[in-house]
This record gives sequence, structure tokens and C-alpha cells, in this order.
Amino acid sequence: MQLKRAFHNYTSHYKALLKLGVPIVIGQLGVIVLGFADTLMIGHHGTYELAAASFVNSMFGLIIVFSVGFSCGLIPIVGSLYGKRQYKEAGQVLKCSFVANALVGLLLTLLMFILYLNIDRLGQPEELLPLIRPYFLVLLFSLLFVLLFNCFKQFADAITDTRTPMWVLLGGNLINIIGNYLLIYGKMGLPELGLLGAGVSTLCSRILMLVVFAWIVFSRRRFARYRVGIFRTSWSKMHFRRLNTLGWPIALQMGMESASFGLSAVMIGWIGTMALAAHQIMCTVSLLTFMIYYGMGAAIAVRVSNFKGQNDTINERRSANAGFHLIMMLSVVLCGLIFILRNYIAGWFTSGEEVHQLVSLLILPFLLYQFGDALQIAFANALRGIADVKPMMWIAFVAYFLISIPLSYIFGFVLDWEIVGVWMGFPIGLTIAGILFWLRFRKKTQLSV
Repeated sequence: MQLKRAFHNYTSHYKALLKLGVPIVIGQLGVIVLGFADTLMIGHHGTYELAAASFVNSMFGLIIVFSVGFSCGLIPIVGSLYGKRQYKEAGQVLKCSFVANALVGLLLTLLMFILYLNIDRLGQPEELLPLIRPYFLVLLFSLLFVLLFNCFKQFADAITDTRTPMWVLLGGNLINIIGNYLLIYGKMGLPELGLLGAGVSTLCSRILMLVVFAWIVFSRRRFARYRVGIFRTSWSKMHFRRLNTLGWPIALQMGMESASFGLSAVMIGWIGTMALAAHQIMCTVSLLTFMIYYGMGAAIAVRVSNFKGQNDTINERRSANAGFHLIMMLSVVLCGLIFILRNYIAGWFTSGEEVHQLVSLLILPFLLYQFGDALQIAFANALRGIADVKPMMWIAFVAYFLISIPLSYIFGFVLDWEIVGVWMGFPIGLTIAGILFWLRFRKKTQLSV
């Protein structure tokens, strides 16, 4: 009877989260399909290009995740205003977010350009550098467009319009895949650019997605009540300051998690080209689970922020718990599917036998960290929803920088487990982060009752 009552309490939350989360997940699946298509096309064009893409994508993956994290500072503010039906003020926050994200985009571009100037000092295989440099520069130029797109996406999610970002992402990724095919292999009279072609296609699709989303927000009727805040309100130092107060800790928390993967690519580069290629394949598979969990996690942040605006602590907790239940169910399904396909995954990307063997070795650490990943995504987003973000930054620093990265080095090079050892640091770091996020959310919501 008690179990039936508990399920009844969560039923409405499951439905609402699925309604919000499924379009986000579908949009993220478009990103996944793009990642798979990128890796497949590049891998079949050349193993060296696949290894070079692994290194560059790992570096930019860190920055992209950081930028998404910064833009997430919009969600608790706009979500709370939406819960209070303060639509004009929500539009004013979006206007401030454009400026904040543009400034962060320029800063990140400068930092990545400095990294580019020192790329030869990172110990990567010498034969990869001529492939790495042009691809790096094209992705660098696209960074600002990513951050401005994030403003629109997070705003739409926060006002519970998750379908618009879904369609924009799906359309942009489809164009990117077509561009990859044309430019990587030189079809329809276009030059065969290989890895550089993938970068050019990515740049064009990111510009197009930003333009389309801007047109929707600035012209469509359903956004009219928010445009009042964009065009007819004055600049708000308070909102700008709060966007930075929330955005930087979230960005640092997500960035440190991504850094544990990005720095692992540097370490795996020390092992060799084949190990780096295997790492790229498994990172592509890992992106599948992460993006699906992230889609449901974003729904948790939106729902919790809406209830935060209504001062409804009980439903804040129930939304977070219901979201974790859904993410765990997804993880069980995805892990089962990947385990069944474990002997076939590498063959989709490359015919190299050594890469096949290395990929099969990475399946175990990949499966081991799925619980921790689900836990930390669910409750990190719950904490974002209640705007309790500064402790997350310190938790991430401990879990990823003081625990995960050192353990990856110890397992990989001190114990000589090589690529498997580097990956074995992930399950420990992610699980510790998830437990600490859960404890923090539980404490904050109990204190609020």
C-alpha cells in the first residue's frame, strides 16, 4: 500500500518530466547521430584522421561543455520567473544572457588560440600535427556561435518549450552530416578535404542553427510576450550579475567533469595512435549515454526551478527523485544494448584489428561508470534548479581533479594498465560526485521545509 502511494505521488512528475525531457533527448540524439556519423566518415577516410579528431574533439569537448554549463545559469532564473508568470522579466534576462555568453565566448576563443599556439608541446604523435592544426582552427572559429545558440536553447527549455530546440538541432545536425559527406570525400564536384571538411561542415551548421533560432524567437508569435522584455526594458545589472554568479560555478563543475575526459585523451596520446583512435570510438559511444541522461537532467532542472519559483519544496524533491528514477531506467536499457553489441562497435568505425581489441577492453570501465554518471547528472541538475551551484564547483574539483584524474594516471602508467587503467578513473570520480550532489540536494531541500 505504501509503495502504491509513493508511486502515485511520482506519477505526475514522471509524465511531466517525460513531456519536457523526451524532446530534449531527441535533440541530443541528433547530436549523437552527428557524432557517430563524424567518427564513421572520418574513420573510414583514415585512421590517422580518426586519431587527430579524437585529440581535437576532446579538447573542444571540454570547452563546449563549459559553455553549455555557463548558459545553464539562465535556467534557474528564467524557470523561476516562468513559474511566477513574469514573462517580461524573463525576456530581459535573455537579453543580458546574450552579452554574458558573447563575452565568455570571446574569452574561451582567446584561451583556445593560446592552446593552439602550443599544440606541439602536448606530446601528441608527430604525424598527427598536420591534421590537428587546420581542424582545430575551424572549430575555434565556431565557438562564439555555439555560445549564442546556447542562450536561445536554454531559454526555450526554461519556459518549457523543449520542442523548438529539438527541431533546430535535428535540422542543423542533418545539414552537418550531409556537409560531412560532401566535404570529407569530395562529392558533387567539391574538394576532398578529409578531416578539415568535417570541421568546415560543423562551422556552417552552427552558424545556420543560430540564425534559424534567432529568427524563431524574434518573429514567432508565441515568443511575443518575451520580446517585450528584450526590446522594451532597460539593461539590468542585477540579472547580468546573477547570470555570472550562477553560470561560472556550473560551467566550472561541468568543465571539470569534461576535463577528466579531455586530459585522459592527452594521457592516451602518450600510449599511441591506435589507443587514441580506440578512445575516440568509446568517447563517441559514451556521448550517447551522456546526452540521453543530460536531456532528462535538463528537464529536472526546469521542473525544479519552476517549483522553486512557487516555493514548493516537496515537489522540488519529488521532481528530482522522479528524474533520477527515469535516468536509471534509461541507463539499464542502454548498458544492456551496448553490452550485447560490444563485439561489433569498433567495426562500425574502423577495420584496424588493434583498435578492435582496445575498444573491447574499454567496455567494462564504460559500464561501471554509468550509475555514477546517471546519479551526478540527475542531482547536479536538481541543484541547478534551486540555484545552489557554488558547492557543486568544489565537489567537482575534489571528485574529478583530486580523485579521478590522478587515479587514471596511477592505474594507466604506474600500474601499467595503459588505456584501461586511464578509463578506470572515471567510475570512481563520477560515483563520488553523484553521491555528494545527492547529499547536498537532500540537505538543502530538507532545510527549506
